[in-house]
Amino acid sequence: MRNMKAISLICISGLIAASLTACGSPKSYADGTYEGKSSVFENDDGSEDGNGYGVVTITIKDGKISDCTYQTFEPDGKLKDSEYGKKQGEIANKDFYNKAQKAVAACDEYAGMLVSNGQLEGIDAISGATINYNEFCEAVDDALSKAEQ
Repeated sequence: MRNMKAISLICISGLIAASLTACGSPKSYADGTYEGKSSVFENDDGSEDGNGYGVVTITIKDGKISDCTYQTFEPDGKLKDSEYGKKQGEIANKDFYNKAQKAVAACDEYAGMLVSNGQLEGIDAISGATINYNEFCEAVDDALSKAEQ
């Protein structure tokens, strides 16, 4: 009788563990290339620092993220590139320009971390590029939701 109770408890425990594992199982993605976009960020203080949105393009191969590109844009759609942080083509504020360029460089770092990590979990914001990080996460979620099977 005692063995039957032990066996029953083990079976019940196993069923509970299996059902909990199924609830948290990793998502399955269809192979292909998917684009995701974040919403437009605008500072509450009216400044232009960081305003814009992010776009990611993710390639899924064999159900896993095999490639990712990430770019950020001004609210008007202008790409944030080597000119980002300049005023009329000139570096008016060196600190602002350097901060802006650090945020641009972080785009490639975030994309690379996603490919090597295979998921957003475990990717932390880079100091000085937190707005980009938030936009990146939102854009990745958007792209991966399109890839879900």
